[in-house]
Amino acid sequence: MSLEPAKRPEGRILMTARWVVGHKDGRHRLYENGEVVFEDGRIVFVGHGFAGEVARRLDYGNALIGPGFVDCDALSDLDTTILGYDNQPAWKKGRVWPRSYLAAGPYEMYTRDELAFQKKHAFASLIRNGITTALPIASLFYRAWGETVQEFEDAAEAAAALGLRAYLGPAYRTGNQLVEADGRITTHYDEARGLAELDAAIDFAKRHEGAAGGLIRAMFAPDRIETSTAELLRRTAAVSRELDIPVRLHCCQSKIEYDLVLAQHGMSPPEWLESLGFLDNRCLLPHGTVVSGSRLIDRPGRDLEIIRDSGASIVHCPLVSGRHGNAIDHFGRYRAMGLNIAMGTDTSPPDMVMNMQTGMILARTMAGNAAAVRSEDYYDAATIGGADALQRPDLGRLQPDARADITVFELDRPHSGQVIDPIQTMMLTGHGRDFSTVVIDGRFVMADRVIPGIDEAADNARAQAQFAGLMARYPERTLGHPPVSEIFSSSYPVERSEATA
Repeated sequence: MSLEPAKRPEGRILMTARWVVGHKDGRHRLYENGEVVFEDGRIVFVGHGFAGEVARRLDYGNALIGPGFVDCDALSDLDTTILGYDNQPAWKKGRVWPRSYLAAGPYEMYTRDELAFQKKHAFASLIRNGITTALPIASLFYRAWGETVQEFEDAAEAAAALGLRAYLGPAYRTGNQLVEADGRITTHYDEARGLAELDAAIDFAKRHEGAAGGLIRAMFAPDRIETSTAELLRRTAAVSRELDIPVRLHCCQSKIEYDLVLAQHGMSPPEWLESLGFLDNRCLLPHGTVVSGSRLIDRPGRDLEIIRDSGASIVHCPLVSGRHGNAIDHFGRYRAMGLNIAMGTDTSPPDMVMNMQTGMILARTMAGNAAAVRSEDYYDAATIGGADALQRPDLGRLQPDARADITVFELDRPHSGQVIDPIQTMMLTGHGRDFSTVVIDGRFVMADRVIPGIDEAADNARAQAQFAGLMARYPERTLGHPPVSEIFSSSYPVERSEATA
């Protein structure tokens, strides 16, 4: 398979703007009226007064030039979590398979072509929101079991065509949560199927690691801790270390998860992972909100210390957590105890700016202290934190020899207000849609808000049609199989004309 991204521009490119986020002496810093120079995918210079020759000079005016965001939990399909926003509890609304659906035989609710489109659609949205490195995730609720290698062959092609830096690997599992007729949540296991999917994921990783000139890297993606057996996690950890490839496991994200793991293994989720020898500095763990001794768990323990001491990173997705009434307790405390925190969007649109804003509000609320976290703390997490989680000192920062992953964030939009500090302004009034230009590995993948080969309006219409088709199938995988109208509520009564009824 040949994955060929677009060609880079020839010669040195100098970008300048009112503000530049450079990186020096281990910290970001702001250069007023600064310059960034890159060539052949690599940063050459950051600062003032570049003395060398350049092929092009690009002045972006009242804008912030910064490093691209690193999204360690990036949506790669159509977001089904939004269907549960006002439709709770999730187990009654199709988010947990009823046993009757398992007995009938789960099936793929999207075709290969639909899934391939969704990958391209989602990846373009990531670029549009200033995200230059992504670790994609998709829901398994509409799958027959795990994700297929075929799907990720298509994902690799989409990422390469768009020029997105992506860590790819099909999600796999040895178990699946079920809701019984009486409302009890149980787990159905098929270890042989999950281990076969792991073997397929290993083959995919070996074939794709470093593809597309290094834009495509591999990762291992066991779905979540409560749908994994010990053998699956042990084998995943072993091959991750053997191949030096990151592994992402959703963990510490719900009380249901915590209670299931405790009931099955007599340990909290981090305690169980520690006992298996799973945790190390290659591990990324979304979401870190439900741990021993937190507001939802009375049982004492050292969950956060276990994660910290292992070198693993927590992937913080504040917008999704907050929508479900949850939050880490709290960001400032986690940082102070030495945990590395990366960021994930985990929803659509993948607005990292909104996630940082939401995270700051939740952190200050949980701490009861407005000084508990500052704007730069979240900007660090969205850039350096994600890069460090991936062991990539060449990402998440603009400094000589780093990869040329660069974004232009406009500061003179009608809603921007008065700028006192560009990072603080981003946190106060910014949107993901304020990015106008994105460079990845020295390629202009978006310029003046245009992504080559993407018809945004047509793609949005196609996505809506696919989403409507999935919603129509929800009764099949919902407890009691109620009609769609009972699964998804309306904010207000709907009246329709006879022509549309």
